Amino acid sequence: MYDLRPASPADIAALQALIARSGVALSVGYYTPDQAQAITRHVFGVDSQLIADRTYFVIEHSDAIVACGGWSRRRTLFGGDTAKQGPDPPLDPEVDPARIRAFFVEPAMARRGLGRMLMDRCLHEARQAGFRSLELVSTLPGEPLYAASGFEVTGRFELSLPGPTRVPVARMLRHIAIDVPPHGDGARSRADGAPPTDTDAAPRGSDVPPGHGA
Repeated sequence: MYDLRPASPADIAALQALIARSGVALSVGYYTPDQAQAITRHVFGVDSQLIADRTYFVIEHSDAIVACGGWSRRRTLFGGDTAKQGPDPPLDPEVDPARIRAFFVEPAMARRGLGRMLMDRCLHEARQAGFRSLELVSTLPGEPLYAASGFEVTGRFELSLPGPTRVPVARMLRHIAIDVPPHGDGARSRADGAPPTDTDAAPRGSDVPPGHGA
């Protein structure tokens, strides 16, 4: 049985260890070992502001944290505490996309739908907060999960990391349902006018790879 709950400061040490394992192991076949080590060391990590905002979640199984991920109403698009610079002001739901942040799965628990559980929770909360779209920066191994959840690539770029090492990533966006009662009937409509679903009928099977949201 899986238990999804908000992360707490007491989880940080376990989260950092999980992120380090996931960042390296689940990058095999997508990044070179040097690239996987560089992005895990210099970019990945816990953003403690998300924990304070109660928008970062963990999934527990047999008393162990086996997955984590969240969303954000703040400006930072990716990176843990060590990668952040300067203030992190709130976004305006009327004009800004909310952020999807730092999805990681224990390598031994991959392909069990844990990423989709986290995504559904994030979509629900961001929608309730009034956001009309979501944006993220994805690693290459994370793209299949996010594409299956309705995200589309809007741009590609490389992170220049110490080594020197260059790591390709993708910026992705999706529109989400908002609570608007068209024609007075109380029905919920999507931001793009189509009938709403949490994940646009994307497949929920265990064949969707787990993701890294930087």
